[in-house]
Amino acid sequence: MRGIFLTVEGPEGAGKTTIIKMVLERLANEGKEVVYTREPGGIRIAEQIRSIILNPENIEMDSRTEALLYAAARRQHLVEKVIPAIEKGMIVLCDRFLDSSLAYQGFARGLGVEEVLTINDFAINGLMPTKTLYFDIDPKEGLNRISLNEEREINRLDLEKAEFHEKVREGYHQLMQRYPDRIVKIDASKTIQEVYDEAMNEVQYTINKISDR
Repeated sequence: MRGIFLTVEGPEGAGKTTIIKMVLERLANEGKEVVYTREPGGIRIAEQIRSIILNPENIEMDSRTEALLYAAARRQHLVEKVIPAIEKGMIVLCDRFLDSSLAYQGFARGLGVEEVLTINDFAINGLMPTKTLYFDIDPKEGLNRISLNEEREINRLDLEKAEFHEKVREGYHQLMQRYPDRIVKIDASKTIQEVYDEAMNEVQYTINKISDR
């Protein structure tokens, strides 16, 4: 089977990390070779960059600096972890990827989606996800979930005003229109089991489609 690159996106508190780990466990139990990773992070250098980007103390960080740091972490992550796994025919499940930069920095920060896409075109060198699951939720509900979850780290983006998170969601909705064949919307306001079932169905469908080629 060819390698498959699956990404999971969504606003803060959408529950995507919880669901992606459930999907990972299911695929592993089925005997599939799966790699779980995240952005920014996934490898040593990218995790170091992540600590800088998400540090709540770095409130003076310029938006362009933020976008460039994400792109730098993304490139190193791809080279060290994602591409080698795909070349081995494995399934890569990545918590966030390019769409996060486009929604957060391109749209919500006002840098421009095309401008941020240009930066990341250099970083990803043509590698796009096979399929992207977008977990959609009202920002107020998402942030409320975060406040109730004592185990979750509170990062710099969580501290942004409600208006910022509304723009992030709007940005994602525009990306769904731009990439309708790649991005699939999942209603993250449903129960964990319902969200998992819907996500798992989409993942299985994608895997089967690739396997049949």
